[in-house]
Amino acid sequence: MNTQEIYGLAISQGIKADLRGETFVQRHLDKLRKKYEDLSEKEKLAFDQESLTNPYSDSRVLFAGEPKAVKKILAGIDIEGPELLYAQQRGDIDLVIAHHPWGKALAGLSDVMHLQAQVLADHGVPINIAESVIQPRISEVTRGLSPINHERAVDFARLLALDFICLHTPADNLSAQFVIKAIEGEGDKLETVGELVDFLKTIPEYAAAEKLKAGPKIFAGAPERSLGKVVVTEFTGGTSGSKDIYEKMSQYGIGTVIGMHMNEEHRKEAEKYHINVIIAGHMSSDSLGMNLLLDEIEKQGIEIIPISGLIRVKRF
Repeated sequence: MNTQEIYGLAISQGIKADLRGETFVQRHLDKLRKKYEDLSEKEKLAFDQESLTNPYSDSRVLFAGEPKAVKKILAGIDIEGPELLYAQQRGDIDLVIAHHPWGKALAGLSDVMHLQAQVLADHGVPINIAESVIQPRISEVTRGLSPINHERAVDFARLLALDFICLHTPADNLSAQFVIKAIEGEGDKLETVGELVDFLKTIPEYAAAEKLKAGPKIFAGAPERSLGKVVVTEFTGGTSGSKDIYEKMSQYGIGTVIGMHMNEEHRKEAEKYHINVIIAGHMSSDSLGMNLLLDEIEKQGIEIIPISGLIRVKRF
């Protein structure tokens, strides 16, 4: 497989795991294509044509040289100059994969946040309310990303002649789907917040993170509190959503939220509206999703070298 083929495989896996369902994603792509076809020729020149087949603006081929067979990949959560320099000095790395985005994928991060509204709608929050609450946060993230030097690591990869891609939402989709199915597989066995935390610690990535003092933790609520309706809403969709959503979650029967990470302002709002919050862990949750992607790549006979916070666990 070459870089483009590996990238295509990852995007297809992300679509299969999308919490909105493959049919929803395909409808989105069909509508976007219709919108593109109605543009003027001048407008088409500025249109991101990659978005017609890849619904995740935060995942892109950042740099690729001439197509070649990929035999060895350096993969990590955050790839910057040191990791790229290490890959170049090794001399045997054909492709570098980052989880967190760089380049135009970082600039387009806020575009995937619309996913959060539909996921909340699937859990009972009316879509018009979810969209209304999330939109100001999307605008806030867009403005926050504006001054960042998006191309810094991409330029470095180009100078080093290293193929470089980032896979953000596809991996996060896989991580969220895995955790949801794992919890559903327990049926009615999990009744309290503490029991759910203990269960998460049986997943290898979280067990490894626990040894590093970065395992699953209760951010709001208490071990003995009842779970109520559990939702995995803060794993995928770019970045943290709106702090105002917790009031709506409470109103529509959500009792416990599982997320990757949460700032103090969001935590206080969740606690205010009696929402239990379990933070599974950022690097460990990202590792879970990346591992599921990397397994599919490694099955093709490609060697994976983990770096930069990636807790590599194979499941084949």
